[in-house]
Amino acid sequence: MTPSNPTIDVRPGEELDPKQLDLVLKEVIPGLQGAPNIKQFPSGASNLTYLIGYDNRQLVLRRPPPGAKAAGAHSMIREYRVIRALEKEYPAVPTAIFYSNDESMLGSEFYLMEKIDGVLVKDKIPAEWRFTNKDRNRFSKMVFDKLIELHTVDFQAAGLGDFGKPKGYAERQILGWNKRFANAQTPDVPGFEDVREWLEANIPDETTGNLPAALIHGDYRIDNLMLEPNDPFKVVAVLDWEMAALGDPLMDLSNALAYWVHKNDPPALQGILKQPSDAPGMMRREEIIDYYGDKTGFDTSNWDFYEVYGYWRLIGILQQLYFRYVNKQTQDQRFANYGLSITHLGEYCRTLIAKSSL
Repeated sequence: MTPSNPTIDVRPGEELDPKQLDLVLKEVIPGLQGAPNIKQFPSGASNLTYLIGYDNRQLVLRRPPPGAKAAGAHSMIREYRVIRALEKEYPAVPTAIFYSNDESMLGSEFYLMEKIDGVLVKDKIPAEWRFTNKDRNRFSKMVFDKLIELHTVDFQAAGLGDFGKPKGYAERQILGWNKRFANAQTPDVPGFEDVREWLEANIPDETTGNLPAALIHGDYRIDNLMLEPNDPFKVVAVLDWEMAALGDPLMDLSNALAYWVHKNDPPALQGILKQPSDAPGMMRREEIIDYYGDKTGFDTSNWDFYEVYGYWRLIGILQQLYFRYVNKQTQDQRFANYGLSITHLGEYCRTLIAKSSL
């Protein structure tokens, strides 16, 4: 079976002080034995995730990256709160243990959770699963069934009624990502003012339609789903809740589909392919939108706006990471060529806008 989630040696500049870490963890979690073995999970480009191994317990620690950060982009308390709250209403979450915003402990806010045993699918579906086209179709439906389940969870019953302000969410997202992009501009990337203006002009009217507020994940992708080791059609846990909020569920769907790339998509999209959405039998984006609408009853007729938003929000994320790299706030070489990817994606947004009837 595919390894659950391989780790690497901690990247330069992202180290934890092992003595201080040991002191803190043994204070907050009595009974830990031995010295901590610290490894880093290489996936993810925002918050940092570490595997902390003791003789008698395996822990996962999450903290923001060093260097300047976009306000609200690395909130640990939101992530910790939502997974604690969802343990009963949406049990496919990690078990949260401890949170602290006391930066004197480890140099930043952080939280701890139990390590989960399971399988993470990255860029390819494991060959040993011997999936047929029918299996891959079922697998892709499972991925979005779990998102639909989240979007229809009773967030009030989970104690998350005050987790955010769903009213005006779409407008805040557009204005917020426009501002974050502008604040992180680098000389080699166009400003795409026309894309920003189009999105602001076409923000959906909340007073019409049948779209209720929902609890949304914010970064829903295949590689954020931990699967049952002996049943790849069962999600053990959904990971990385740092962007969770109450808001427009179609924005969450469009965020997920921004990563859902097919073999015949243009080069602008091929550059971001990091999951097996292009494997034979996997549902196509158009099928997923129809499937989602049928299962939820939500109106997806205004998809032009949501599609552009999904790619624009991805551009905003990449630009913030690229800004950190250009300004030497990180040495992570994964970000080195993001400027070109951002430019291509921005041009693709312009193509979509030109075809839109909005």
